[in-house]
Amino acid sequence: MARIAGINIPTNKRVEIALTYIHGVGLSSSKKICELANIKDQTRVNNLTESELSKIRDIIDKDYLVEGDLRRKISLDVKRYLDLGCLRGLRHRKNLPVRGQRTHTNARTRKGPAKAIAGKKK
Repeated sequence: MARIAGINIPTNKRVEIALTYIHGVGLSSSKKICELANIKDQTRVNNLTESELSKIRDIIDKDYLVEGDLRRKISLDVKRYLDLGCLRGLRHRKNLPVRGQRTHTNARTRKGPAKAIAGKKK
């Protein structure tokens, strides 16, 4: 079992797919990491040598903000918006979409289930 950035990545998947299990590493980032570590696209995690795994670990530690550090940074950014009282912070506080989406219809994921309004039906 390969352990990178505190995460057990699946051993039977291709390396570029398995790296996406790390929070903060997407498909394009994982492809760049594999390219920097000189690992072929079709290589499976269980076929990696210990030196290749250490290369991947070093690249991720050096160049990418992942897992706990990334989560901490995001939560501190949201807290900063809340403290500033800017529009973005107010939208976070009211649990509404933050990035300009419409809310007259849609936005049910962020707003929660629809609440019935008394006297609305005719």
